[in-house]
Amino acid sequence: MSVSKGTSQRWRQAVVWLHVITSVGWMAQALALFTLLATSFTSDDLAVRIGATSMAHVVDTHLLAPFANAAAFTGFMLAASTAWGFFRNWWVLVKFAITVVQLYAGIFILSDALEGSAEAARAGLATPPPALLVGTALMVSAIAFQAWLSIAKPWRRTSWAPKAKLPTASNRVFAAAVAAPLIDIATGLVLGFPSPLCQLLVLTARLISRHRQVRPHLAGSRLA
Repeated sequence: MSVSKGTSQRWRQAVVWLHVITSVGWMAQALALFTLLATSFTSDDLAVRIGATSMAHVVDTHLLAPFANAAAFTGFMLAASTAWGFFRNWWVLVKFAITVVQLYAGIFILSDALEGSAEAARAGLATPPPALLVGTALMVSAIAFQAWLSIAKPWRRTSWAPKAKLPTASNRVFAAAVAAPLIDIATGLVLGFPSPLCQLLVLTARLISRHRQVRPHLAGSRLA
């Protein structure tokens, strides 16, 4: 692996550590969400249904969403800042695809559905739809599968992967990858809702920088 001048293994390890911690937190909160929804679904007590669905919405907004954002961000930053890349290895590509689907489902489907279920329970209406239980169970399963991919690293490299190894980013990039989630989590606590703005800015800047780094390597690979 080609390492840029001044790159510190400690900063890179800090990003890996943060990725592991937030991924475990994401899975733990998904399990908590499933438990709360299952409790609401199986209970005949209106007060229990209201409490369980309301707490599920709180867990999603204040715990699961920040952990999911940070886990996805650190994973993307590791791919964009090391020789792994996004599309060189099938196991990384599969993890990337699953994460994108999970983020889309969580932001545009799950959050609204949880809020609707909480409002329905307070109105004395039906229990959460079975699709919510299935969705949270699939979320847990997907995160567990991604953990296995990270450990086993199965399958070969993709057929379009360039032969030249890509350079590893500098200290500043990995330091920003550690700082951005912490800043966004603190901001979210103040605002009362998830705010991954800093992570989006850092990731965008890194992807632009990575593209500029990759071009000469790809050109050299074609000439070789």
